[in-house]
Amino acid sequence: MRGLNDLRLYNNNLVGNIPHQLCRLISITVLDLSNNRLTGDLPDCWCNFQVLLFMDLSNNRLTGKLPDCWWSLEALLFMDLSNNYFSSKIPAPVANHNCSLRSLYLAGNGFGGAFPPVLEGCNSLSTLDIGNNMFFGVIPPWIGSQIPLLRILSLRSNNFTGEIPPELSRLSQLQLLDMANNSLTGSIPVSFDNLTSMKHPRDPSTTGLLSDWKYNDRIDIIWKDKVQKFRRAIRLLAGIDLSDNLLSQCIPEELTNLQGLRFLNLSRNHMSCRIPQGIGSLSFLEILDLSSNQLFGNIPQSITRLSGLNTLNVSNNLLSGKIPTGNQIQTLTDPSIYSNNSGLCGFPLNISCTNTSIAPDERNGEEEDHWMYYCVIAGIVSGLWLWFGMLFTIKSWRSGFLSFVDGMQCKIMKKL
Repeated sequence: MRGLNDLRLYNNNLVGNIPHQLCRLISITVLDLSNNRLTGDLPDCWCNFQVLLFMDLSNNRLTGKLPDCWWSLEALLFMDLSNNYFSSKIPAPVANHNCSLRSLYLAGNGFGGAFPPVLEGCNSLSTLDIGNNMFFGVIPPWIGSQIPLLRILSLRSNNFTGEIPPELSRLSQLQLLDMANNSLTGSIPVSFDNLTSMKHPRDPSTTGLLSDWKYNDRIDIIWKDKVQKFRRAIRLLAGIDLSDNLLSQCIPEELTNLQGLRFLNLSRNHMSCRIPQGIGSLSFLEILDLSSNQLFGNIPQSITRLSGLNTLNVSNNLLSGKIPTGNQIQTLTDPSIYSNNSGLCGFPLNISCTNTSIAPDERNGEEEDHWMYYCVIAGIVSGLWLWFGMLFTIKSWRSGFLSFVDGMQCKIMKKL
């Protein structure tokens, strides 16, 4: 069997360790052992597969760390090790490493350390999913320049910190960006406006797989609060999930230029300011979750233009005013999607928009103006009191002031 080049044993009930004898298949190009109950470590001889193109070991119970020689598999295009029990850091590359990978899945393991520096040399990579691990540290800016063909980037559920690097906006082919459930801080880069593949809806006639690449990518996405696996359909999806972080400041108005987005999740952050007025420009948006932030002001009327919107959540904010009505948003009848916004009124909440219920948002603006005037007047009065106080307590100031008054009095008397 040394000449065997295609071995697929997926979706069985295979148990035990992967036998060392498998390493004798030096001509193998496709190896799929996914969805079994295999255990143990990967043998070091695994690196004998010098012509291996496709390898899927996902959804098993494999443990240990990856062999140090792992990156000698220079022909490998597709590697899926997701949902196992691998741990430790990703091995460093050998000298003059040549990476041909197009799709890499390491999600659902126990990998740790910083973002794998070995990936800086994988400039053909289009899909990278390292979610649900224990990676930590900052997200390196070089992703935007060294992995320029990325279409799918999932870093969710790790321990990444720091700000989102603006250099990610150089990924002109990026369709799916998932950085949810980390500890990212700062603001959403305004330069995300340059994510051109998110600006236009995907055309099924132009999103076929590369002619020389027959294996479909797949990705787990939180879709309508449930984890769903997308395969062929991901070619038609565009979306951003930055939920469960520590992001702050305003939602950039520029984000509304990404008109091809199907989902946008910014929930459970510290976003403030108002909801962008141009939110209605996201005409293909199906899911919008802005819940559990500190957004205030009215819900923009333009949201009624989102004809495909079927999931909305703006609960747990500081929003006020009347909930917009009309078109598709009228079909979203669950009041909980607007809950815990003390100033909101109207359908589907059981709060009528009387003058007293609408007034708070307007009164807030008037009160802010009044407070500004009060502060200015108080500042002037305080300054005068301070000046007079200094005048009557400092003898030199008092003498100078009285001399100035006497001089002015003499000049006036002479003119009279």
